[in-house]
Amino acid sequence: MVLDDLLKVIKEYNPDEIERVTKAYKLAEEAHKDQKRESGEPYIIHPLNVCMNLTKFHADGATLCAGLLHDVVEDTKYTLEDIENMFDKEVAHLVDGVTKISNIHFNSKDEASNHNIRRLINSLNDDTRIIIIKLCDRLHNMQTLIHKAPEKRIRSAEETLNIFVPLAYFIGAYRIKCDLEDICLSYLDPQAFKEIDNKRNEVMESYQECLDQVEKDVAEILKDNNIKYESRIKILNVFQIYKKINNKYKISDIHDLVNLKISVETEDECYRVLGLIHRLYTPINNKFKDYIACPKTNMYQSLHTTVIAPCNKILQVQIKTKDMDNKNTFGLGSYWMKYKGEGYSMMQKDLIKNYQFFATLQDLNEITLSDKDFIEQVKKEVFTSNIYVYTLSGEIVELPLGATAIDFAYKIHTDYGNHLYKVYVNGKEVKITHKLKDKDRIFVVKKDSVNPQESWLANAITTNAIRKIKESLRKDN
Repeated sequence: MVLDDLLKVIKEYNPDEIERVTKAYKLAEEAHKDQKRESGEPYIIHPLNVCMNLTKFHADGATLCAGLLHDVVEDTKYTLEDIENMFDKEVAHLVDGVTKISNIHFNSKDEASNHNIRRLINSLNDDTRIIIIKLCDRLHNMQTLIHKAPEKRIRSAEETLNIFVPLAYFIGAYRIKCDLEDICLSYLDPQAFKEIDNKRNEVMESYQECLDQVEKDVAEILKDNNIKYESRIKILNVFQIYKKINNKYKISDIHDLVNLKISVETEDECYRVLGLIHRLYTPINNKFKDYIACPKTNMYQSLHTTVIAPCNKILQVQIKTKDMDNKNTFGLGSYWMKYKGEGYSMMQKDLIKNYQFFATLQDLNEITLSDKDFIEQVKKEVFTSNIYVYTLSGEIVELPLGATAIDFAYKIHTDYGNHLYKVYVNGKEVKITHKLKDKDRIFVVKKDSVNPQESWLANAITTNAIRKIKESLRKDN
């Protein structure tokens, strides 16, 4: 890749930034001129690829410049002040956000690593663009991991799977998430990766006749109903198949293994297309999900239906608007495409307002002193196997696996937690210590005369609930 390749892409969506990006490239090229990557390539190849990854989000000019300059302060003689003087405070701020703090400030590499990871996670409070730059950086590093020593490959793959994959999921950056998952698996379990990848190819071959007919049927019925659409065929990535197999699924039992994605203009058309698909093919009743009316907690929206397609093949059909498709693919980064110059401010507002994990991270950061404890709690409560339960009004609430009705009540509101009196799960009264399951529908009743008991601490697993219980108990004493 060379600079012209990058500028050609930027020119298509943000030509006003060509001059500034070129200036950033020249500074990065000069700063890294004597450096090589472990592959033997000139170092500039890395920031160039990071910036190219950012263009897939249609990143703004400041973010593109920071992508090119993200290693300059960490690895060369240039300082943040130099970058601010040559560009502006915004670019310098983004570069600072992705710059690691030197190990010389810590007693061990683990301490330094924990601090840098905490700092990165907390950058969401300030500027989501820092996370997006870092994800693009990590993606290219993982794509070139083969040039590292074997033990470094394993360590990088584990860290990526534990930290960067969940971050990508929670901000909705599905494409990067899947790419990172598969690369990690290829190093952590290369034999399984190879076997599943081969099986995926066999599945796609076996589906080809079915998919040809489906595409023909869909084109005909949507044309007859004057619905303009785009479609593509997808198969689950290797890592997701690997997880399902480890959960005792057979590949033939994975109902969303192969899916047809249909993008239309409006929400109304999504529901019209759903009806037309069900007219074509018999739906499997318990496999329908309406994520438009009830988005996932990372704001994913789509209609999912699983049908019996031609040749008796099971096929999942995902129906969404084009805006939803962009958001489902790029997450918060899609706001650059939708809102242009206001993309960053809109993604930050939406993150604070609508993404549940963000509030949890803030709580954990506020009450956790050591970097190590913070990361352990984030892994336990946020970057873990979660359950998704519902309030009576249909609002989705995300909780860690093993959470009880006590955790749910405190997640809704401190007052409901502190005065939790009765709990109904799926219409049936249960104990307040009842462990919740995925898709439970929950109604809690509070009573002012009820206050937290010491025994509640043994039945709450979220840091927020435990903290609030302890605070209430201290007041009572």
